[in-house]
Amino acid sequence: MGLTVLIPGAGARENAWAWKLAQSPRVGKIYCAPGTPGTAQFAENVQIPPTSIDRLARFAERRSIDLTVVGREDLLGLGIVNTFRARGLRIFGPTRAAAEIETDKALAKFMMSVSGIPTGTFRVFSRYDEAVVYVVECFTHTPGLTLFIKASGLASGKGAYRCETLEKAQEALWKIMVGRVHQDAGDNVLVEECIPGQEISIHALADGKSSILFPPAQDHKTIGEDERSPMTGGMGVITPVPWFKAHDMAAVDRQIVLPTLSMLASSGRRFSGCLFPGLKITNEGPKVLEFNARFGDPETQAYMRLLKSDLVELLWACTDGTLATCKLGWRGGFAASITLASGWYPYEQKGKCGFPIQGIKEAEKVPGVVVFHAGTKLIDGTLCTDGGRVLSVTALGASLRETLDHAYEAVHLVSFKGMQYRKNIGAKAL
Repeated sequence: MGLTVLIPGAGARENAWAWKLAQSPRVGKIYCAPGTPGTAQFAENVQIPPTSIDRLARFAERRSIDLTVVGREDLLGLGIVNTFRARGLRIFGPTRAAAEIETDKALAKFMMSVSGIPTGTFRVFSRYDEAVVYVVECFTHTPGLTLFIKASGLASGKGAYRCETLEKAQEALWKIMVGRVHQDAGDNVLVEECIPGQEISIHALADGKSSILFPPAQDHKTIGEDERSPMTGGMGVITPVPWFKAHDMAAVDRQIVLPTLSMLASSGRRFSGCLFPGLKITNEGPKVLEFNARFGDPETQAYMRLLKSDLVELLWACTDGTLATCKLGWRGGFAASITLASGWYPYEQKGKCGFPIQGIKEAEKVPGVVVFHAGTKLIDGTLCTDGGRVLSVTALGASLRETLDHAYEAVHLVSFKGMQYRKNIGAKAL
């Protein structure tokens, strides 16, 4: 009898994990809570809300779950790892305190500042009037300025606002601090400089003592091709990134990943799980935009397509401090993931859903293509939309150009009412 694994959540990341874990000879049974029609192809879906942590823990005890794998940041912030560990249940992910590197962006910025980890200049505000005075001063004294205004807490990737004028900055502050569009996540607000350069996603597995890096990835965060359009949870990704070389990764490990893990350990927040710094690559070197305390979405979908190693062995090693004995194996070539989203995303919390989805089987006939489900559900046996980000169309190829050609060929075979997607995923790297 193989290992029994529990995956809380219902996104494309969780679908990709289930797909990959099902290939392991060490895994005998997978549960997803609540899962999607996509995870149901590889796992048994159980109708437990992922935020019902006590219910999940009781389920894990009853079913003798060997390993729980967490990707959702809100669950980490709620302390799911603490709860499971207190019950003697093995779980992949950082504790609530360690996850504050993501769940409290203001704290993360202060810790980076004190520890000398390169990042942009910033100010933190808890009062709307003081924040407004500050941005007025910034735009008055620096013509042509661009600022980023961010909710300090978790906002599903939608809490950052690019502000190229004073009016936009004041509007963003009002939305976050007065309008409370991100609720408690906006109790504190960061006002940051706009760091120039291309963005890179770095993923490092860690066991509290050792760490190991995944290849670099490049996410595309805005809803449209215009980088000034609204932020999302991620509209597409490529990995690896051709222009980001081995010596660049070594510099990131030396200047950012290892110092961050050391900083967390020295502050009583020893980190075990996946540390995911989002970086800007500047003329002065890499700078941290923000930290995530878990695998990214859509990054995970692309990584799982390229990973040759047994995923469960890597996750298990992170939970028992033996990561130093593991070696990562990767397929050659490239992977890409393109997000297909509902027409109302990301402008509404949840707009109209239930539209039939066509073409997935045809899309998966394209060489190297696998489609992962995010916001989907079955209605009377018909696959329908059920969220903002609906599907992740992933592809492999020997070259980045071939990979993207396969991915977009598959995208064009899928349809549902209001479907939108970015048409320039990976274009900067070609």
